[in-house]
Amino acid sequence: MIKKICITVCCAMLLSLWACRDANLIKTSYEAADELIAQAKPPLIPQQSILVASFVNIDNLEESSTFGRTIAEYLGSRLTQHGYKVVEMKLRRSIFMKKDAGEFILSRDLQEISTRHNAQAIIAGTYAVGKNVVYVSARIVQLSDSTILSSHGYKLSLGRDTKTMLGMYQ
Repeated sequence: MIKKICITVCCAMLLSLWACRDANLIKTSYEAADELIAQAKPPLIPQQSILVASFVNIDNLEESSTFGRTIAEYLGSRLTQHGYKVVEMKLRRSIFMKKDAGEFILSRDLQEISTRHNAQAIIAGTYAVGKNVVYVSARIVQLSDSTILSSHGYKLSLGRDTKTMLGMYQ
């Protein structure tokens, strides 16, 4: 009887430790980019520029974090690996940038942004922090008319690294 209790307690401890682990942010971001590309209707044109904005907190669209900026970096990297022309927005001045927050697309005039950057689309998204997971919503938005070309939602375990990137540990 004691042996069964010990085994049950050990299994519960291992399960709780596993639940606290972080997801592989690179792998999940690459998978998200792959899904966005595969689902895009109409398909993206590799020779036309694509912008990537920092992902923002769903509860405050003017707030990002290391987490939101990192997701954007990996999505942009994956598009580049697939041969798409990704514009580095940190070098551009015409997109709203907030110190330590990232690049934001706050303008309602996406046509102007499209023309200014000669871009076909932008990858943008949000994240929402739950008790044990972070929910991420990514989309490709056609800049000429704000049409969503594809979208992908996923969740990540809320482990120590993710909490730190979200600013939950200071």
